[in-house]
Order: sequence, then C-alpha cells, then structure tokens
Amino acid sequence: MSRTLVQPVGQKRLTNVAVVRLKKHGTRFEIACYKNKVLSWRSGVEKDLDEVLQSHTVYSNVSKGILSKSKELLQAFGTDDQTQICLEILDKGELQVAGKERESQLSNQFRDIATIVMQKTFNTETQRPYTIGMIERLMRDIHFAVDPHSNSKKQALEVIHELQKHFPIKRSPMRLRIGVLEKDFASLLEKLNVWNASITSKDESGSHPSVICEVDPGLYRDCSEFVSSLQGRFEVLAYSVHVEEDTHVDHYDDYDDAPSGPSRLPKESADSVSQLSENLQKQTTISGGNGNAKAEGKQNKCSTCNASFGDANGFRDHFKSDWHKHNVKRKTRQLPPLTEEECMADIEVEDLKSDLKDYSF
Repeated sequence: MSRTLVQPVGQKRLTNVAVVRLKKHGTRFEIACYKNKVLSWRSGVEKDLDEVLQSHTVYSNVSKGILSKSKELLQAFGTDDQTQICLEILDKGELQVAGKERESQLSNQFRDIATIVMQKTFNTETQRPYTIGMIERLMRDIHFAVDPHSNSKKQALEVIHELQKHFPIKRSPMRLRIGVLEKDFASLLEKLNVWNASITSKDESGSHPSVICEVDPGLYRDCSEFVSSLQGRFEVLAYSVHVEEDTHVDHYDDYDDAPSGPSRLPKESADSVSQLSENLQKQTTISGGNGNAKAEGKQNKCSTCNASFGDANGFRDHFKSDWHKHNVKRKTRQLPPLTEEECMADIEVEDLKSDLKDYSF
C-alpha cells in the first residue's frame, strides 16, 4: 500500500498581525490588520483599506483562525457584508497592542498633555510659567492616569482644573482685540470690567474704537457672543500670554555669578517662601520639644540640611529626596543649607535657567 503525502490546500498564514476587537451583542468580532496601519487609518493618513486589512474577513478568534458565523453578523450588524463590517470594527474596535508598545503610547501622550498644560498655565506666586519637568512632577503628585481613548487637549484642561485645587497654578489669559461702534464702546468697557479683564491699550479714534485686553480663556465663548451681538470685530492675538519678563534674556545675563537662593526670586515669592520657612521651623521646634519630652536622644538629625526626624523611615526617605540632594550640592560649593520650601523655590529657578539654555539667541 503506497502512502501519499497530503499537503494542506488553501491555508493562509497571518503574520505580522495587529488584531482589532469589537464586542457587540455579547459576541466578540475580530479583524486582522497590519501593524502600525490602524492608527494611520484612524488619523486619516492612510486612505487605502487594502493597506490596512490583511483580509476582508471577520473572525471570532484571529489567533485560532475561527470565522464568525453569518447569523451572528446579521444579528449584531444587520448585514453580512464583510467589508462594511470590517470598516465599523476598524473605527470603533479596540486595538490589541503589546505591553511595551502600550507603555510607549501612554508615555508619549503623558508628555503631550504635560506640554499643553505648560503652555496654558503659569505660577500665581512667581507669575512665571512652569517648566515641563515641574508639570510632570505635579501630575504624578495628583496621581493622574492617561486615558488613551480621550483627546490630549481635553485631558490637559481636566488636569489644570485638578491642579488648581492643590497647587498655585492658573490658566494664562488670552489676548484679544475687540472693536465696536462708538456708541457701544462704553458698554464694552463695562463688560470687560465685570469679567476682570486687563486692558492693555485703547484706540478711541474714529467711528470704530477698539481695545486690546487680556481675558480668562473660560470667558472666550461669552466674549465672542457679546461682541457678535454688538456687531463688532473680534480677533485673537495670543491664545496664551505669559509675563513679558520671561522673554528678556538681559534679566538672566548675570545669573551665573549671582548667589542661588530666594534672593533672586520676586519679592512676593520671597515673602511667601520666608513665611513658609518660619512655619516649618515652628513645627520643627514643636515636634522637637515633644520628642525630647518623650524620649531624648532618639531623633535622627541630618547635618547637611540641619533638620531633625523622629521617624526612622522618614529619616531614610529624606536622603532620597530632592531637598537633601540639592543641599549636598550646595555643601560642595560651601553654601549654607536651605529649608525644604526654599529648596523647592531654588530648584524652580534652576529649571527656568536650564530652559533658557535650550534657546539660542
């Protein structure tokens, strides 16, 4: 009896597959796509469907090669047209990606959100914008988690709203040029006063006087509707306005020769830092007195930062903090130690200085 070699006929090998999955009416449907093409299709870069789909076939399990039944397709989608169903799954389905790829996407989106927040906000104490590194640290402090299915700009606005509850941060105002008829100019100024808008300049010459002002971005829609009701002109000059001193490099020419510390900060910031340091010293004195009353000699003291810690875990964590590391650097330069609040202010100034070095003038 002769043996014949039976070879499979009609097998299709699916390699380099990205699976897009959609669950509808309790049934799972999957399609096989090429990697790195699904996102291009959804962003509108790729127009050819054949460059995205490996086959115009709907599966219930791509890895096992199980096809979906026509009865399930009719029940879920109302049609058995495979191409039309593939388009719906491609637009609404969830892309299955590897762990490292997903982590990379979330990291990039986290950076994009932090960049948008940096561009739209400023520090209310120093009147200067935050650096990208400081924004990322603040986002981690509030335990912000990126939603991959939501828009980065929408999430950035939510982050700003959440950061305002815990930190001195505020949205940068918009700069607008508004022109109205001469009879409506008084009502316009009254409305701007109600909105607490900052008027930069006025031009009352001619029959169409105009004003350049800075308004909170949350009032953009109301301002636009009000100007439209007066049949005036409305122009956006800048979406985000920061302090003009930040654009001048002359202010930082002698920065390297100047001593670090709160003396280089604005007066309001220095006053707030000194007040916080006094409160911190009072708390340290009170806690030190209680500790000596209970058990004298059990406190752990850091000679570099000139601070005491009654808890051993807090003492160990202190050596990993930015406060201790910054004071170690100051000690090597034979500079006196800073308190924790003064240290944070000093780090902020150094971040601003490092950002300026990224620009060439």
